[in-house]
Amino acid sequence: MPDRAWWAALWPQPQQVLRSIGITADMTVLDLCCGDGYFTAPLAKLVQGKVIALDIDCAMLERAKGEVAKAGAAVQRWICADAMALTTQLKESVDFVLLANTFHGVPDQTGLVRLVRTVLRPHGALALINWHPADRKETPVFGQARGPKLELRLSPPAVAAIVAPAGFQLARLIELPPYHYAAVFTALP
Repeated sequence: MPDRAWWAALWPQPQQVLRSIGITADMTVLDLCCGDGYFTAPLAKLVQGKVIALDIDCAMLERAKGEVAKAGAAVQRWICADAMALTTQLKESVDFVLLANTFHGVPDQTGLVRLVRTVLRPHGALALINWHPADRKETPVFGQARGPKLELRLSPPAVAAIVAPAGFQLARLIELPPYHYAAVFTALP
């Protein structure tokens, strides 16, 4: 897991990224595969604590809890579980699901998207933040090649081909320089 300086080099203003993908203060948001909380802390502030954070790595969740506490924010609930156990872990519905910088590594992407669809409220949204398809040498951070291998990186059309059949419509593509984009999908009725 990269350190904070690495993430900050990619997204120096995480709350601005969250706003740009459509998250607003009145939403309840699931930060799926939240990792060390780089987006969780600013998200918790933005939605005034109406965030649920899930990660498979309990140590990462502890780091995320520390980041949220440092930010003077709160999280509604922390869940240490595999994302594929989402429907057994989350009984309430949410307005928005954020999956940042991890979709490329999900073994069953179609299955996960179907699970996400079941926890979204009508017309809820799913945002996937992904690396643009480029060789790692073309995406340096602090002078070092970074990000997943090219064969794991998904183009926006490839992501849409995975997500749309699960009951979603692509609503927007947002550029997140220097190397990422967000594909925001709306749940169909």
